[in-house]
Amino acid sequence: MNFVVKTIANAAALAVAIWLFQDITLTGDSTGGKALTLIVVALLFGLVNFLVKPLVKLLTLPLFILTLGLVTLVVNALMLLLTSWLADTFDLGFHVEGFWTAVLGALVISIASWAMNVILPDKD
Repeated sequence: MNFVVKTIANAAALAVAIWLFQDITLTGDSTGGKALTLIVVALLFGLVNFLVKPLVKLLTLPLFILTLGLVTLVVNALMLLLTSWLADTFDLGFHVEGFWTAVLGALVISIASWAMNVILPDKD
């Protein structure tokens, strides 16, 4: 159940970022196609955050300490760019154009994901 809640929260957070920034795009043939693509991208984003992000955080631990955690925005932006690259590789209709768009998108996704996790029930 927790997996489903996190996936829905990621999908909603990605949808907010897509809605706010014109350089974060989601394409599809229909509304259902876009929704399915959004769910697949949310799963991919969750997988990237589960597998790659801890390794990157470990490798950049001195930067986390030096910047008092502000490098988290850069790491989150890199995870969003990696998700965009993987989505392009798998021919999904999701793309993030540029590093600064990824930084702003990652900030919005972090805030929206936190809000969705507060709202949605989290039963194990």
